[in-house]
Amino acid sequence: MTISPRQLWVLVVLTLVWGLNWPVMKIGVSGLPGTPLPYPPLSFRALSMLLGLPVLGAALLLLKVPFAVPRRYWRELALLTVMNMLVWHMVIIVAVQQLSSGRSAILGYTMPVFAALWGRWVFGDRLSGRQFLGVAAAALGVLLLLSSELSRMSGAPLAALAVLGAAAVWALGTHRLRRSTMDVPLLAMVFWMTAITALVVSSVAFVFERPAWRAPEPHVWGSIAYNAVGVFGFAHAAWFYLARTMPPVASSVSVMLIPVLGVFSGALLLGEALHWQDWTAVALMVAAIGLVLLRR
Repeated sequence: MTISPRQLWVLVVLTLVWGLNWPVMKIGVSGLPGTPLPYPPLSFRALSMLLGLPVLGAALLLLKVPFAVPRRYWRELALLTVMNMLVWHMVIIVAVQQLSSGRSAILGYTMPVFAALWGRWVFGDRLSGRQFLGVAAAALGVLLLLSSELSRMSGAPLAALAVLGAAAVWALGTHRLRRSTMDVPLLAMVFWMTAITALVVSSVAFVFERPAWRAPEPHVWGSIAYNAVGVFGFAHAAWFYLARTMPPVASSVSVMLIPVLGVFSGALLLGEALHWQDWTAVALMVAAIGLVLLRR
Protein backbone atom coordinates (compact mmCIF):
# COMPACT_ATOMS: atom_id res chain seq x y z
CA MET A 1 0.00 0.00 0.00
CA THR A 2 1.34 3.43 -0.99
CA ILE A 3 -0.18 6.85 -0.53
CA SER A 4 -0.39 9.46 -3.30
CA PRO A 5 0.60 13.13 -2.74
CA ARG A 6 -3.07 14.12 -2.97
CA GLN A 7 -4.09 11.55 -0.36
CA LEU A 8 -1.22 12.70 1.86
CA TRP A 9 -2.29 16.34 1.79
CA VAL A 10 -5.92 15.42 2.43
CA LEU A 11 -4.79 13.24 5.34
CA VAL A 12 -2.64 15.99 6.89
CA VAL A 13 -5.42 18.60 6.81
CA LEU A 14 -8.00 16.07 7.99
CA THR A 15 -5.78 15.10 10.95
CA LEU A 16 -5.39 18.75 11.98
CA VAL A 17 -9.10 19.57 11.66
CA TRP A 18 -10.41 16.45 13.43
CA GLY A 19 -7.64 16.34 16.02
CA LEU A 20 -8.16 19.94 17.16
CA ASN A 21 -11.92 19.43 17.17
CA TRP A 22 -11.88 17.26 20.30
CA PRO A 23 -11.09 20.11 22.74
CA VAL A 24 -13.21 22.44 20.59
CA MET A 25 -16.22 20.13 21.07
CA LYS A 26 -15.48 19.82 24.78
CA ILE A 27 -15.49 23.61 25.12
CA GLY A 28 -18.70 23.86 23.11
CA VAL A 29 -20.77 21.40 25.14
CA SER A 30 -19.12 21.63 28.59
CA GLY A 31 -18.26 25.32 28.64
CA LEU A 32 -15.35 27.31 29.96
CA PRO A 33 -14.57 28.04 33.61
CA GLY A 34 -17.13 30.53 34.82
CA THR A 35 -19.80 29.71 32.22
CA PRO A 36 -23.18 29.02 33.85
CA LEU A 37 -24.32 25.77 32.24
CA PRO A 38 -23.14 23.19 29.71
CA TYR A 39 -24.79 23.51 26.32
CA PRO A 40 -27.25 20.73 25.26
CA PRO A 41 -24.99 18.38 23.25
CA LEU A 42 -27.44 17.16 20.60
CA SER A 43 -28.59 20.72 19.96
CA PHE A 44 -24.93 21.71 19.55
CA ARG A 45 -24.48 18.93 17.01
CA ALA A 46 -27.67 19.80 15.15
CA LEU A 47 -26.71 23.47 14.81
CA SER A 48 -23.25 22.50 13.56
CA MET A 49 -24.67 20.25 10.85
CA LEU A 50 -27.43 22.63 9.79
CA LEU A 51 -24.87 25.42 9.33
CA GLY A 52 -22.45 23.05 7.60
CA LEU A 53 -24.99 21.98 4.97
CA PRO A 54 -24.88 25.33 3.08
CA VAL A 55 -21.08 25.05 2.96
CA LEU A 56 -21.37 21.61 1.35
CA GLY A 57 -24.15 22.82 -0.95
CA ALA A 58 -22.02 25.75 -2.12
CA ALA A 59 -19.16 23.35 -2.87
CA LEU A 60 -21.45 21.19 -5.00
CA LEU A 61 -22.74 24.22 -6.90
CA LEU A 62 -19.24 25.65 -7.40
CA LEU A 63 -17.91 22.33 -8.70
CA LYS A 64 -21.13 21.68 -10.69
CA VAL A 65 -21.72 18.35 -8.98
CA PRO A 66 -25.32 17.09 -9.35
CA PHE A 67 -27.31 16.69 -6.13
CA ALA A 68 -29.57 13.91 -7.38
CA VAL A 69 -29.40 10.40 -5.93
CA PRO A 70 -31.37 7.79 -7.92
CA ARG A 71 -34.18 6.13 -5.96
CA ARG A 72 -32.54 2.69 -6.26
CA TYR A 73 -29.69 3.95 -4.02
CA TRP A 74 -31.83 5.46 -1.25
CA ARG A 75 -31.77 2.37 0.95
CA GLU A 76 -28.00 2.00 0.65
CA LEU A 77 -27.53 5.71 1.32
CA ALA A 78 -29.62 5.44 4.50
CA LEU A 79 -27.60 2.45 5.71
CA LEU A 80 -24.29 4.19 5.04
CA THR A 81 -25.57 7.27 6.86
CA VAL A 82 -26.48 5.32 9.99
CA MET A 83 -23.18 3.44 10.10
CA ASN A 84 -20.78 6.22 9.11
CA MET A 85 -22.38 9.33 10.60
CA LEU A 86 -25.54 9.06 12.67
CA VAL A 87 -24.45 6.64 15.42
CA TRP A 88 -20.99 8.19 15.68
CA HIS A 89 -22.08 11.81 15.96
CA MET A 90 -24.91 11.25 18.42
CA VAL A 91 -22.84 9.08 20.76
CA ILE A 92 -19.64 11.14 20.68
CA ILE A 93 -21.20 14.53 21.35
CA VAL A 94 -23.06 13.19 24.41
CA ALA A 95 -20.08 11.18 25.72
CA VAL A 96 -17.58 14.04 25.41
CA GLN A 97 -19.43 15.84 28.23
CA GLN A 98 -18.65 12.90 30.53
CA LEU A 99 -15.07 12.13 29.44
CA SER A 100 -11.96 14.23 28.85
CA SER A 101 -11.61 15.40 25.26
CA GLY A 102 -8.34 13.56 24.65
CA ARG A 103 -9.53 10.26 26.03
CA SER A 104 -12.80 10.52 24.13
CA ALA A 105 -10.67 10.77 20.99
CA ILE A 106 -8.62 7.74 22.01
CA LEU A 107 -11.68 5.60 22.65
CA GLY A 108 -13.22 6.70 19.36
CA TYR A 109 -10.10 5.90 17.40
CA THR A 110 -10.03 2.30 18.45
CA MET A 111 -11.81 2.16 15.11
CA PRO A 112 -8.77 0.78 13.15
CA VAL A 113 -8.66 -2.24 15.46
CA PHE A 114 -12.38 -2.88 14.90
CA ALA A 115 -11.88 -2.33 11.14
CA ALA A 116 -9.26 -5.07 11.07
CA LEU A 117 -11.50 -7.43 13.06
CA TRP A 118 -14.57 -6.77 10.88
CA GLY A 119 -12.48 -7.27 7.76
CA ARG A 120 -11.26 -10.64 8.98
CA TRP A 121 -14.50 -11.97 10.51
CA VAL A 122 -17.13 -10.58 8.14
CA PHE A 123 -15.46 -9.88 4.81
CA GLY A 124 -12.71 -12.52 4.79
CA ASP A 125 -9.86 -10.00 4.45
CA ARG A 126 -6.37 -11.18 5.25
CA LEU A 127 -3.88 -8.88 6.94
CA SER A 128 -0.30 -8.90 5.73
CA GLY A 129 2.41 -9.15 8.35
CA ARG A 130 3.07 -5.41 8.16
CA GLN A 131 -0.63 -4.57 8.44
CA PHE A 132 -0.97 -6.83 11.46
CA LEU A 133 2.01 -5.17 13.14
CA GLY A 134 0.57 -1.74 12.32
CA VAL A 135 -2.81 -2.54 13.85
CA ALA A 136 -1.10 -4.07 16.88
CA ALA A 137 1.03 -0.93 17.35
CA ALA A 138 -2.08 1.25 17.09
CA ALA A 139 -3.90 -0.92 19.64
CA LEU A 140 -0.96 -0.79 22.04
CA GLY A 141 -0.81 2.98 21.69
CA VAL A 142 -4.51 3.25 22.53
CA LEU A 143 -4.07 1.00 25.59
CA LEU A 144 -1.16 3.09 26.82
CA LEU A 145 -3.12 6.30 26.46
CA LEU A 146 -6.04 4.78 28.31
CA SER A 147 -3.99 3.28 31.12
CA SER A 148 -3.61 6.56 33.00
CA GLU A 149 -7.29 7.39 32.61
CA LEU A 150 -9.05 4.21 33.74
CA SER A 151 -9.77 5.62 37.20
CA ARG A 152 -11.22 8.80 35.71
CA MET A 153 -13.40 6.88 33.29
CA SER A 154 -14.67 4.59 36.00
CA GLY A 155 -17.16 7.30 36.92
CA ALA A 156 -18.63 7.21 33.42
CA PRO A 157 -18.38 3.58 32.25
CA LEU A 158 -21.49 3.78 30.08
CA ALA A 159 -20.08 6.75 28.18
CA ALA A 160 -16.80 4.89 27.58
CA LEU A 161 -18.61 1.74 26.41
CA ALA A 162 -20.89 3.79 24.16
CA VAL A 163 -17.88 5.38 22.44
CA LEU A 164 -16.33 1.95 21.87
CA GLY A 165 -19.62 0.74 20.38
CA ALA A 166 -19.81 3.78 18.11
CA ALA A 167 -16.22 3.12 16.95
CA ALA A 168 -17.16 -0.49 16.10
CA VAL A 169 -20.18 0.67 14.07
CA TRP A 170 -18.06 3.29 12.26
CA ALA A 171 -15.44 0.64 11.43
CA LEU A 172 -18.09 -1.60 9.87
CA GLY A 173 -19.45 1.42 7.99
CA THR A 174 -15.98 2.05 6.56
CA HIS A 175 -15.98 -1.44 5.05
CA ARG A 176 -19.49 -0.91 3.63
CA LEU A 177 -18.49 2.44 2.17
CA ARG A 178 -15.41 0.94 0.52
CA ARG A 179 -17.56 -1.78 -1.05
CA SER A 180 -20.45 0.51 -2.01
CA THR A 181 -21.60 0.24 -5.64
CA MET A 182 -23.48 3.56 -5.60
CA ASP A 183 -22.84 5.40 -8.85
CA VAL A 184 -23.17 8.81 -7.19
CA PRO A 185 -20.57 11.62 -6.86
CA LEU A 186 -18.86 11.51 -3.48
CA LEU A 187 -19.78 15.10 -2.56
CA ALA A 188 -23.44 14.41 -3.28
CA MET A 189 -23.29 11.36 -0.99
CA VAL A 190 -21.71 13.45 1.77
CA PHE A 191 -24.33 16.19 1.37
CA TRP A 192 -27.31 13.86 1.72
CA MET A 193 -25.73 11.80 4.51
CA THR A 194 -25.16 15.03 6.44
CA ALA A 195 -28.70 16.21 5.69
CA ILE A 196 -30.26 12.96 6.92
CA THR A 197 -28.13 12.98 10.07
CA ALA A 198 -28.98 16.64 10.74
CA LEU A 199 -32.70 15.90 10.43
CA VAL A 200 -32.57 12.96 12.84
CA VAL A 201 -30.35 14.69 15.41
CA SER A 202 -32.48 17.86 15.26
CA SER A 203 -35.62 15.81 15.88
CA VAL A 204 -34.09 13.99 18.86
CA ALA A 205 -32.79 17.28 20.27
CA PHE A 206 -36.28 18.80 19.94
CA VAL A 207 -37.83 15.92 21.89
CA PHE A 208 -35.25 15.61 24.69
CA GLU A 209 -33.48 18.98 24.95
CA ARG A 210 -36.06 21.62 24.07
CA PRO A 211 -36.56 22.79 27.71
CA ALA A 212 -32.79 23.49 27.90
CA TRP A 213 -32.59 25.49 24.67
CA ARG A 214 -31.02 28.94 24.94
CA ALA A 215 -29.00 31.32 22.81
CA PRO A 216 -25.43 29.96 22.52
CA GLU A 217 -22.70 31.91 24.29
CA PRO A 218 -19.80 33.29 22.17
CA HIS A 219 -17.52 30.32 22.92
CA VAL A 220 -20.32 27.93 21.91
CA TRP A 221 -20.85 29.83 18.65
CA GLY A 222 -17.12 29.56 17.98
CA SER A 223 -17.21 25.79 18.48
CA ILE A 224 -20.32 25.48 16.31
CA ALA A 225 -18.68 27.51 13.51
CA TYR A 226 -15.54 25.35 13.65
CA ASN A 227 -17.62 22.19 13.38
CA ALA A 228 -19.87 23.59 10.65
CA VAL A 229 -17.01 24.63 8.34
CA GLY A 230 -14.14 22.35 9.35
CA VAL A 231 -15.89 19.10 10.25
CA PHE A 232 -19.10 19.05 8.22
CA GLY A 233 -17.93 21.33 5.41
CA PHE A 234 -14.60 19.58 4.83
CA ALA A 235 -13.58 16.70 7.10
CA HIS A 236 -16.32 14.21 6.23
CA ALA A 237 -15.83 14.68 2.50
CA ALA A 238 -12.08 14.23 3.02
CA TRP A 239 -12.56 11.08 5.13
CA PHE A 240 -14.98 9.49 2.66
CA TYR A 241 -12.49 10.22 -0.14
CA LEU A 242 -9.77 8.36 1.77
CA ALA A 243 -12.14 5.56 2.77
CA ARG A 244 -13.19 4.95 -0.85
CA THR A 245 -9.70 5.17 -2.39
CA MET A 246 -7.74 3.19 0.20
CA PRO A 247 -8.28 -0.25 1.79
CA PRO A 248 -10.24 -0.01 5.06
CA VAL A 249 -7.29 -0.96 7.29
CA ALA A 250 -4.98 1.52 5.55
CA SER A 251 -7.45 4.42 5.64
CA SER A 252 -8.39 3.80 9.28
CA VAL A 253 -4.81 3.39 10.55
CA SER A 254 -3.77 6.47 8.56
CA VAL A 255 -5.86 8.71 10.85
CA MET A 256 -4.36 7.36 14.09
CA LEU A 257 -2.54 10.64 14.76
CA ILE A 258 -5.92 12.29 15.32
CA PRO A 259 -6.35 11.00 18.91
CA VAL A 260 -2.73 11.91 19.66
CA LEU A 261 -3.39 15.45 18.47
CA GLY A 262 -6.61 15.40 20.49
CA VAL A 263 -4.69 14.48 23.65
CA PHE A 264 -2.03 17.16 23.22
CA SER A 265 -4.41 19.90 22.10
CA GLY A 266 -6.65 19.05 25.08
CA ALA A 267 -3.62 19.46 27.35
CA LEU A 268 -2.81 22.82 25.76
CA LEU A 269 -6.31 24.28 25.61
CA LEU A 270 -8.01 22.64 28.59
CA GLY A 271 -5.13 21.86 30.92
CA GLU A 272 -5.64 18.07 30.74
CA ALA A 273 -2.61 16.29 32.24
CA LEU A 274 -0.02 14.48 30.07
CA HIS A 275 1.81 11.29 31.10
CA TRP A 276 4.70 9.22 29.78
CA GLN A 277 2.15 7.00 28.08
CA ASP A 278 1.19 9.90 25.81
CA TRP A 279 4.72 10.32 24.50
CA THR A 280 5.22 6.58 23.98
CA ALA A 281 1.89 6.38 22.14
CA VAL A 282 3.05 9.03 19.68
CA ALA A 283 5.92 6.79 18.59
CA LEU A 284 3.60 3.78 18.31
CA MET A 285 1.05 5.67 16.22
CA VAL A 286 3.75 6.90 13.83
CA ALA A 287 5.09 3.34 13.58
CA ALA A 288 1.59 2.01 12.86
CA ILE A 289 1.04 4.50 10.04
CA GLY A 290 4.45 3.76 8.57
CA LEU A 291 3.98 0.00 8.67
CA VAL A 292 0.63 0.16 6.86
CA LEU A 293 1.19 2.97 4.36
CA LEU A 294 4.87 3.25 3.41
CA ARG A 295 6.66 1.26 0.73
CA ARG A 296 8.69 -1.72 1.77
